[in-house]
Amino acid sequence: MGENFDIKYQDHYKLYVLLKDKILFEDELEKRGIKFYCDLNEQPFIDSGIRYFFLDSDMKLVDQIIKENEIVANTESYLISDYRDEKKILKKYFMVVLIVAIIMILIVMFDKIF
Repeated sequence: MGENFDIKYQDHYKLYVLLKDKILFEDELEKRGIKFYCDLNEQPFIDSGIRYFFLDSDMKLVDQIIKENEIVANTESYLISDYRDEKKILKKYFMVVLIVAIIMILIVMFDKIF
């Protein structure tokens, strides 16, 4: 179903989906029989998301898929990132800093004892 190039010549809209959500998103689209075109090979950079083309008539169904599966999607004019991923990175960073601080305190305490 992803080979619907003719969608680009009909009334359509573009949507950008992050790479991490690509498989889930396309699977849901195919389950519901929604035609789409993905021009992954034509995009030099996919850091802002993979571009999909949909018919205007399928807008409500695509929106429903995005909401139900908590997929981060953007239009061309409104690019956002997935803040949940950034929170995970920050938690790991603070954990590493805490562990290093504890190790440093233990080294200083043992140095004074011996």
